[in-house]
Amino acid sequence: MSTTAAASTATTTAAAAELHDCRKTFAETLIELAETDPRTVAVCNDSVGSSSLKEFQQRFPNRLVNVGIAEQLMVGAGAGLANGGRVPFVCAAAPFLTGRALEQIKADVAYSRTNVKLCAMSPGFAYGQLGPTHHGVEDFAWLRTLPEMVVLAPADPAETREALLWAHRYDGPVYLRIGRTKVPDLAPHVPFQAGRAACLRDGRDITLIGVGTTVSAVLSASAKLAAEGVDARVLNFSTVKPLDEEALLAAAAETGRIITVEEANVHGGLGSAVAEFLAAREPVPMKLLGVRDEFTPTGSPAFLAEYFGIDAEAIARAARGLTGAGQGAAA
Repeated sequence: MSTTAAASTATTTAAAAELHDCRKTFAETLIELAETDPRTVAVCNDSVGSSSLKEFQQRFPNRLVNVGIAEQLMVGAGAGLANGGRVPFVCAAAPFLTGRALEQIKADVAYSRTNVKLCAMSPGFAYGQLGPTHHGVEDFAWLRTLPEMVVLAPADPAETREALLWAHRYDGPVYLRIGRTKVPDLAPHVPFQAGRAACLRDGRDITLIGVGTTVSAVLSASAKLAAEGVDARVLNFSTVKPLDEEALLAAAAETGRIITVEEANVHGGLGSAVAEFLAAREPVPMKLLGVRDEFTPTGSPAFLAEYFGIDAEAIARAARGLTGAGQGAAA
């Protein structure tokens, strides 16, 4: 099968595929970990339901700590549990976990290098109509600046499970983005490796880098481009920190153009991290797609993805602009 035909088939399959809320996989995997490791505990901020911890609470009532709406205390309690030999998964809505408790994350978790797993539920635009106070789009910029902090954003249920299992094994601070916006299973599935980008489609004309919920849109965009003769490489950067520098250098050298796509603020986010790295080593033309320098308006996740230009058509349009595809026909 040709590359174009394969990409078209993948897009058709993705469009017809069942969509998943990754919080369900998160909850199932956390229960699995608790069954096999008695050190596994959960801490939350009156978010048992929104963090999908109801079954965990039923199964392990003495291993869930609900501190109420007190995010700073929640993170401090997680650090204390880690110092006592537990493996705490601290769960809360992304904007409140990071925005309200950033000082405790910095001092009690990163600086102290405690074995805490920060689980940011429903990040990005997931809260839709609740507006900018509930949209978690600054977290990449905040968390990736903290030394010792690993930042992960899995893209589908399988990767969510694998990232969570890895985080449990890893001795140190981890920030995990757990998406609520429904996504398809990625095809092909590339097993999660911390610090490594997964190449979901090879290409020579341009590289499209997605993370978390944007990866499926990036794949759809690559199929649109393939049908037009543009050969796009697709990388899933489920590890925002540390960056896969080898994959970035190869993409810059071999494709000459890069677009990053994130459901987050481009100022300080994954796109900034990629640009910072390549500027000093292998500078190439780039476009950073994501939230611009404004507060996110109120609207559904689909509306906001279109508004900020991170849906499949907008990604493909950006790639056409960067590669010059279609300009001859327009002339």
